[in-house]
Amino acid sequence: MELKVYKTDGSETGRTVVLSDEIFGAEPNNHVIWLDVKQIMANKRQGTHDSKEKSMLSGSTRKLHKQKGGGGARIGSIKSPLFPGGARVFGPHPRDYSFKLNKKVKRLARISALSIKAKDSAITIIENFDFEAPKTKNYVNILKNVNLFDKKTLLVLSELNKNVYLSSRNILKTKVVNVCDLNTYDILNAQHLLICESAASKFNELYSVNA
Repeated sequence: MELKVYKTDGSETGRTVVLSDEIFGAEPNNHVIWLDVKQIMANKRQGTHDSKEKSMLSGSTRKLHKQKGGGGARIGSIKSPLFPGGARVFGPHPRDYSFKLNKKVKRLARISALSIKAKDSAITIIENFDFEAPKTKNYVNILKNVNLFDKKTLLVLSELNKNVYLSSRNILKTKVVNVCDLNTYDILNAQHLLICESAASKFNELYSVNA
């Protein structure tokens, strides 16, 4: 798969980048995508929710009225879930939602997500750039020049760039990540991938079969 490299002003550089068909042209596996996204979302859950059951409530244990002869249902405790202020039945308690997923499964999920974006022509290669100082306006101009300002974008860098990151973090629908930190959820959540030229060559190193 061969893509043109664009300048930050939106014009073509005259160079092209070849993306591996093994990574960007694979047949997507929807099941492993679901598993990987499920794990990512589960790992974000704090799991600190808690609720009180009957044994945890303070209150009288006196039987409210006799068992039979009252014409109503039997009632054993004021702490019953049937009464206001009563306990909760089978309520949530603190737990860890994270679970293990094999590296090969996660790798296949990312390849599947990248292949979906390639199939949808939702990948743009841009030349390497840097800012002298963090400035949101500079990053906004780049997005406008490549006609992506109105879309949810994910910029993939070859390595962490503090000025670019700080310039983008105040912009809605925009995220900047290092190619090593790329995950399936971020790929699918973005409408368009903006990949720096230097980061494009690192995909083969990270996602090839022998990696």
